[in-house]
Amino acid sequence: MRAIQADVPFRADLLIARRPACAARRPLRYDRRAMVVHDVIVIGAGPAGLATAIAAKKAGLSAVALEKGVLVNSLFHFPTHMVFFTTPELLEIGGLPFVTPYEKPTRAEALRYYRRVVDTWQLDVELDQEVTRVHPEVGPGGSRVLAVDTRSGRGVRRLRHGRTVVIATGAYDRPNLLGVAGETLPHVSHYYGEAHPHYRKQVVVVGGKNSAAEAALDLHRAGARVTLVHRRAHLGESIKYWVKPDIENRIAEGAIQSRFEARVVEIRPTSVVIERHGTIEELAADAVLLLTGYHSDTELFERAGVAFDPATCVPQINAGTLETSAEGVFLAGAVIAGREGGKIFIENGRFHGEQVIGVIARRLRDMKGAVPSLQTS
Repeated sequence: MRAIQADVPFRADLLIARRPACAARRPLRYDRRAMVVHDVIVIGAGPAGLATAIAAKKAGLSAVALEKGVLVNSLFHFPTHMVFFTTPELLEIGGLPFVTPYEKPTRAEALRYYRRVVDTWQLDVELDQEVTRVHPEVGPGGSRVLAVDTRSGRGVRRLRHGRTVVIATGAYDRPNLLGVAGETLPHVSHYYGEAHPHYRKQVVVVGGKNSAAEAALDLHRAGARVTLVHRRAHLGESIKYWVKPDIENRIAEGAIQSRFEARVVEIRPTSVVIERHGTIEELAADAVLLLTGYHSDTELFERAGVAFDPATCVPQINAGTLETSAEGVFLAGAVIAGREGGKIFIENGRFHGEQVIGVIARRLRDMKGAVPSLQTS
């Protein structure tokens, strides 16, 4: 063996024989006797998922929450300077007060609050873990468990086991796509961040509800030249009562351009092509915001064996238990609502965790010959 120079750090890993890339990979095998089985695996670490993990801990159940992005990932992707419509006490979970000097809390305050919740309750939360599959397996003592496969952003795969799974992924991660050419261009986004980068630029906003209206107003006041494109003849009735007259007045005076009863045909690097009343028009655009709504992660439903309505994305659940068509798989939060995510907010979705954990705790207590759980600290 060649001598190692003294000034070169020793790398033992370089001396380990590596398996040839072409070698066949054997399927992973697990010793069921050593298998760690959580009572509950929560998919999603938003407010509903965290509330579920807290309820599990209070009930003495072992639980881990898996989040594909950052903590409260959906809230993180809200507009940077967003102010909640609700009051702070309606965002509280785990009995922890949400303290703010304002009547309505901000996005930044909410992110800080939920970080404090996780730390205070010492929740087991694993971030950057996208669930790729949920499927039943035989566990210790021949018991039925659910295997949850995950993949990190760096491609690292892991397998965890739980007696039950609670999906709490919200309804904000999956935008409603238009399905037109150019939708994936770099200047196109389904989320609005902040207005400053668009100063003196031409921005086309597609949509006619709260997100589109508020983004159009914010952009306009920051010096952007905004055109609002909406497929219907009028803006949505669900727009906040103080936002609706504002956006309507800005459109009426021409400060914000509008194209109603129009549909996007194509998005190009510097423009958006729309069809309106049988006429094709090309709108100049430095940036395009497709704020056309969001829906539950139906791909995850499919990977977990959860039946759902393909038109509405609403999963089949037992209203009393919130259990899905897949045995042992439950739902919590806005994910229940499919495309109608506006029906469930943090305010009411935060209570689903206690409802679900109550069912799970009773079921696990009633199980005969259940293997002892992994104990939480």
